Amino acid sequence: MLDSNKVSVAIAPIGWTNDDMPELGGHIPFEQCVSEMALAGYAGCELGSQFPTDPAVLKRELSLRGLAVCNAWFSAFLTTPPLEETVNAFRRRCALLRGLGARVIGISEQGRSIQGRIDVPVYEAKPVFDEREWRALTDGIRTLAHHASEFGLTPVYHHHMGTGVQTVDETRRLLAETDPGDLSLLFDTGHFAMSGEDPAAALEEFLPRVAHVHLKDLRRNIAEKARRERMSFLDAVRAGVFTVPGDGDIDFAPLFDLLAHADYRGWMVVEAEQDPRRANPLEHAIKAREHIRTTAGI
Repeated sequence: MLDSNKVSVAIAPIGWTNDDMPELGGHIPFEQCVSEMALAGYAGCELGSQFPTDPAVLKRELSLRGLAVCNAWFSAFLTTPPLEETVNAFRRRCALLRGLGARVIGISEQGRSIQGRIDVPVYEAKPVFDEREWRALTDGIRTLAHHASEFGLTPVYHHHMGTGVQTVDETRRLLAETDPGDLSLLFDTGHFAMSGEDPAAALEEFLPRVAHVHLKDLRRNIAEKARRERMSFLDAVRAGVFTVPGDGDIDFAPLFDLLAHADYRGWMVVEAEQDPRRANPLEHAIKAREHIRTTAGI
């Protein structure tokens, strides 16, 4: 069992409002989202597009509900110049997170990404980086890590469907070609599972670099349908390929055991994008929290 003195449980707002598809939950107010997070028993959250941009206002609203900010997504474009634009945007994100008390910042390279393209089959057209792009990515990570250190933040890389770092092999290469002092891993159960990987085997291999965890369940029949029907990533999400832990086909018990044996310290974040009209966000947040409580012991 995991130790609640070392591990905290958060939830991402994407179950309420999807930043890539605002038609999925764009009508749900920020106040409802964070209130339901707190009601469901979470200690923290990641940032979303509906959140106030004024840090003082955001801190006040979250503190009223007993929530802390643990991370935020950052779209990097290290493989597509100019680097200066990515660095400037990264520093702004770091400043916001530092002001909100977070300790990590999640990076995902979006050069040639198809994750946001509704017209491209996710299983057929993901980018495959060439040697120049790999060098640009790893050199860029070192640059971002230098800037993150000024803000006291740890960069964590978010492997993601439809990007150049999606598979276990690609994640392995990224970690091998970057310094552990520069980059840790944001381990996402759902993205490895959707990519056809074994999440438990991947976690066991990458544990020494894992500093942040996303808990996302997968409906394998929908993933198979997405492959068969040549769906885009966004269409697969609409179809319900992801759900919260305890509601899909991933066995989370071995994952929690691995984290416990490794004495993992940090955040575990429920992050399961769904259509809130079909999957009530509060109901699913409660379901996920109970599954973590009974399976992980926290």
